[in-house]
Amino acid sequence: MDELPRGLDLPPLEVRPYVPSASVMLSREADDGYEVLMGHRISELPAFPDLWSFPGGGVSRVDRRTADNHPEWLAERGADRLSVFTLLREMTEEVGIAPDGEGGFTEVDDEVRRIVCRDKSGWLEMAESGRISTSGFDCHVITERITPPQSPTRFHNLFFHVALGDSVAEPSFPPGRSEFDEFRWWRPEDIISSWERNDLHIPPPIVTIFRDLIGLMMGGDLMSACQTMSESPPSGPHRFEYGPGVECILIPTDTLPPSTHTNCFVLGERGGERLIVDPAIRDQNGFDLLRLKVEEIHADGSNVVATIFTHRHQDHLGDLEMIEQIYHAPVWASEETLEAIPMGGQRKTLEDGEAIEIQGPSGGSVWEVMETPGHCPGQICLVGESGILSADNCTMVGTILVPSSDGDMGAYIQGLERLRRIGAHTLFPGHGPLIANPERILSQYINHRKARHEKVFEAIESGARSLSEISGRAYSDTPDAHPLLAKDQTLSHLKDLVSSGGVICVGDQYEPA
Repeated sequence: MDELPRGLDLPPLEVRPYVPSASVMLSREADDGYEVLMGHRISELPAFPDLWSFPGGGVSRVDRRTADNHPEWLAERGADRLSVFTLLREMTEEVGIAPDGEGGFTEVDDEVRRIVCRDKSGWLEMAESGRISTSGFDCHVITERITPPQSPTRFHNLFFHVALGDSVAEPSFPPGRSEFDEFRWWRPEDIISSWERNDLHIPPPIVTIFRDLIGLMMGGDLMSACQTMSESPPSGPHRFEYGPGVECILIPTDTLPPSTHTNCFVLGERGGERLIVDPAIRDQNGFDLLRLKVEEIHADGSNVVATIFTHRHQDHLGDLEMIEQIYHAPVWASEETLEAIPMGGQRKTLEDGEAIEIQGPSGGSVWEVMETPGHCPGQICLVGESGILSADNCTMVGTILVPSSDGDMGAYIQGLERLRRIGAHTLFPGHGPLIANPERILSQYINHRKARHEKVFEAIESGARSLSEISGRAYSDTPDAHPLLAKDQTLSHLKDLVSSGGVICVGDQYEPA
């Protein structure tokens, strides 16, 4: 891990078991076919903020107790019975809709909703009292997914379809805090069209679900499509679309925890020219993942026109000999990155502001090179209509380090500010899930780094002189920070303060200029 100071080895990340969970696609009859319910997740959520998604959640202890205490409830469900209890509870909590006991649906009584939302055990209490019914409830699993390895917590999720039919029940927000700030009914094809226009964000698994449904719908018949999917619910690996024309492969790498993988991006339309960015393969697992994707690319009638590396850190550079066994394409990167790559093959130096155009069935798309060298000399981003491939500038998982060895704290902050000024629809980072609210996340990063910068300077003004003293005071608000990491980041701030003339360094001592 190039970002870590010498002598620091972080313990391997503990692999956690998958969390079982359930999500629900509610549908209803509409004048021109069928609509499905989506909720917009609030900006403050730590997971999937600002995305349109389905209601759902993890299996809870209450759900397990319900299944154990009442084996007669939903006895016909079999293997997915526990998840169905989760589904019913989440429907009650998040959207306020529940079975009416006669095969239909109703809006949940306000008092019942308050009891259920106050404590998850309230759902079991209301069900045992008869104020919530499970009788006649019908649902079907339409797909099964395991969260890709983008974060420490991963879910084994069953996606259910629940047909409300001609019910007039409408979703509502729970009392107190909600995961959603808006509900909307959509036709599936309108959801995908809006996503392709960059009008909204959808989690990659749901993009695939709607693509599958649209492919199966005949004359707008959503019910038949759901029935077909439920007969053999798709599972396993799927095309992982972060945005229109932006696919992702998760390559296992030796990277900074809690990340365990690097995002390798495939840009361009199916059937057109494609760019592969950061194919960081170095073992058989990564080799197999990239090979399968390239086989898929060729099967689509596409060709890979170039390999691009965003920067020279080892968790982003792939083994070119292994890559050459899969496909042949020139290597494009900044001068600093190309210097770190063994000679051989075609190569091209990318410059800040350079436009890269790739052709596809619906026309051309352009990605502009933007240099952000603070995290690593020569690091580049790619700016396109769908968003920005932002490399290692920010992430939703963990943190970004600015190594004192070759990083530049001032340039890093300036790069973040430059990214924010673009006002991109989405950030596609080097690690972790997509960032649907770039301005918010970039502002958090900028404010955090500037505040830490100020703390370092205040520590010097208050009399701290050595690196250890300055680091101890500057990071007093984060006692859990690893001491070596805190010192290294402090040193990066100090180098910038010296460079800007605010601090002078005499030997290993620092003092105000």
